[in-house]
Amino acid sequence: MLAVGEPFLGEVDDVLCRAATAFGGGVGGTHEELCGLLSGGVLLVGARCGRLRADEDSESCRALAARCRANFLAAFGATRCQDLRDMGYGSEGMPCSALAAQAARVLLKTLDASC
Repeated sequence: MLAVGEPFLGEVDDVLCRAATAFGGGVGGTHEELCGLLSGGVLLVGARCGRLRADEDSESCRALAARCRANFLAAFGATRCQDLRDMGYGSEGMPCSALAAQAARVLLKTLDASC
């Protein structure tokens, strides 16, 4: 969150970092659902361009989040934590920290293209 968020948001709020914690390991460490790295990226997209009121337009934010997902999927072949683990991520051969560095580059590239 911090490596990608701070260049685009400035200092990342502690609450946002805390909120992202629960997504690690695919929602609560279950290895199910969306990869925590992608979840964190989507949280940053929302923090950057999300709406504050229900009457505000959210289409550009949704489109950017969808683009983040598509770029992540293209780069890694999956978005679900367990599927990524089955491909070797999150193992001794390729720890999640290696995936995190690659995912940060994918997210930064996506956000750069949106500016």
